[in-house]
Amino acid sequence: MPKTTVDLFHQAIDLLLAKDMAGFVALFADDGVLEFPFAPPGQPSRVAGRAALHDYLIGYPEMLDVREITEVTVHQTVDPAVVVTEFTAGGVVVATGKPYQMRYIAVLTARDGHLVHYRDYWNPQAAQELLGGGLVRS
Repeated sequence: MPKTTVDLFHQAIDLLLAKDMAGFVALFADDGVLEFPFAPPGQPSRVAGRAALHDYLIGYPEMLDVREITEVTVHQTVDPAVVVTEFTAGGVVVATGKPYQMRYIAVLTARDGHLVHYRDYWNPQAAQELLGGGLVRS
């Protein structure tokens, strides 16, 4: 049975918590897009294609050690391929050992059992403060 967008979202959370970024990237279609509408200057606002997603995300656990994802809400839309999600990620900034907690809203679109678009909304100012102005990846 093909995975729904809701299934893909929950699997993405599980893979993120397992620090399996290769598995996370594999949820995307070959032409999948990860978009950051609030990306700060100098950071990508769009990463397109599975290979580019892999290069962008593979080192994520070396930057942020995400240990929990809480307050998860999934909103269905009139388009069954699209869901809007809300969640809080918490963990540790690896470089500093400081606690990390950030609220996210993400809009996910799936086709044929893969994510084709993941629009990630988060607070770039808070992220840069947590990471000391370093590379921001959600």
